[in-house]
Amino acid sequence: MTTGTESGARVGLRRSLVRDVMSTAVVSVEPETTIDEVIRTLTGHAVRAVPVVRGSRLLGVVSEADLMRGAEHTDVTGRRHDRAADRPTTAGAAMSYPPITIRPDATVAEAARRMRRRHLGWLPVTEFRDGVEHLVGVLGRRDVLSVFLRDDAEIRAEIVEVVLPHLAGADAARVRVAVEDGVVTLDGQVSRRGQAVAVVALISRLEGVVGVRDELTFDRDERVTDSIAGPFY
Repeated sequence: MTTGTESGARVGLRRSLVRDVMSTAVVSVEPETTIDEVIRTLTGHAVRAVPVVRGSRLLGVVSEADLMRGAEHTDVTGRRHDRAADRPTTAGAAMSYPPITIRPDATVAEAARRMRRRHLGWLPVTEFRDGVEHLVGVLGRRDVLSVFLRDDAEIRAEIVEVVLPHLAGADAARVRVAVEDGVVTLDGQVSRRGQAVAVVALISRLEGVVGVRDELTFDRDERVTDSIAGPFY
C-alpha cells in the first residue's frame, strides 16, 4: 500500500528546504567575547540568542536564559553572593552545548517540528566538513512561517497541475478546485472512494494549505464492493 508520504514524494510536490529560507547574515560571538559584549550584541540586534563560533566552527549557543542563570548569583541590591566568583565572564563559559541544529538540506517542515518539540525560536544551520560542524546560517520562526504564506493561485496551480493528474488520473478534469486564504475546496466526482481519500490527504499536507473542504463524491466505494464479494478461497 502506498502511503500519503510516499505519494507526495512520487508526485514531486514542492518541499521547501532550510537552505531556501535560512538567513546567512549570522550574528555570532567568539568564545572569548565578554558577557557584557554578548548582552550588547543581543540587545543591539534584537535577538534572544547567538551562536558561539571559532571561525565558522559552531561551538555552542549563548542565550538570554544562559545569561539569566549567571545573573542569579546577584541579589536585587546589586551585591554579589559568595557564588559570584563562579559567574561566567565569557560567551564560552556561559554557552549551552551541544547546540540543537538543523541541516540545510532538511525540509522546513522538519525544522518546524524540531523547533516546536524543543520549544525553540530559532535553529543554527550547520553542515559537516572534514568531521567538523560548520555554521552556514540560522533559521528563525519568521523564516519558517514565510514558507506557508503562499499565494492562493500558486496553491491551486500545484493541485491542478501536479496532485490531481497523479492521483485522480482521468478523473482530474471532473474535480473543481477553489482556494481562498489557504483553504482548499474540492468539488466534483472521482471513480473510487480511495482516490478521493488520497487526494484530500495529500492536499491537506501541501505547503500553505490551511484546511481542506471535502465535497468530493465517488462512483464506487471499494469497501462496499469488497464486503459484498466476501473472502476469496
